[in-house]
Amino acid sequence: MTEITLYNAPQSTCSQRVRFTLNAKHLPFDENKLDLFSGDQLKPEYLAINPNGVVPAIVHNGEKVIDSAVIMEYLDEVFPDVAPFTPRDPAKRAQMRSMMRYIDEIPTPAIRTPSYNLAFLPHYQSMSEEEFVALAESKPLRKEFLLSMGRTGFSKKDMDMALDRLARAMSRMADWLEASGGPWLLGEDLTLADIAIMPVIVRMDDINLETYWADYPAIGRWFELIRQQPAFKQTYYYGSLLTEKYPHLAKLKEKG
Repeated sequence: MTEITLYNAPQSTCSQRVRFTLNAKHLPFDENKLDLFSGDQLKPEYLAINPNGVVPAIVHNGEKVIDSAVIMEYLDEVFPDVAPFTPRDPAKRAQMRSMMRYIDEIPTPAIRTPSYNLAFLPHYQSMSEEEFVALAESKPLRKEFLLSMGRTGFSKKDMDMALDRLARAMSRMADWLEASGGPWLLGEDLTLADIAIMPVIVRMDDINLETYWADYPAIGRWFELIRQQPAFKQTYYYGSLLTEKYPHLAKLKEKG
């Protein structure tokens, strides 16, 4: 019987982090794919696991663990013998965690703004204003985010702010790679920090924002290397990219 049950969504960037960690550590797991537009994450049975109403979450031997960064660290602590992703040196471990905090503070929320405007907005535009507000009000963590977007999309100011944060994050990532000597953020070994930022880079590439690291060839090399990892293909099964789910984005990608 599988010890781990993963609750996630294919296109969720935070879910992709956890899927990569599980696959890279060769941990068997049952995957429950939630349909976020159908509100699976807001159903009582899921809220009993994750009261924040977002993905991902895992249940391991009856223990509920939520928040993607927390889950990644949990898995590396509980299963340290296969593909460890946490440095043993306390100073490097602290450095990795500070990188993860930055990633969760700057690029991870920033990528949501162009993602929602490009891919998800048509779904919300099909709702009435009353339906949209009711949906936003039901979101424990995303209420303010959705209300800021509204049914007309994020403003140019909001988009510019998000893109500026992504640009700054690419500069910071390039600094990390230069300081470590690469090929990974902390040097020779792949760590949780690399896995944490991976879905941001994948999403940027998917929605034609790869030019944001055009001046940083080390990021391009990093991206090619992580795509070569066996766990990458397992993580990004078909339907995990926005361009695979939304045809209009695929057409934009072709034009780009």
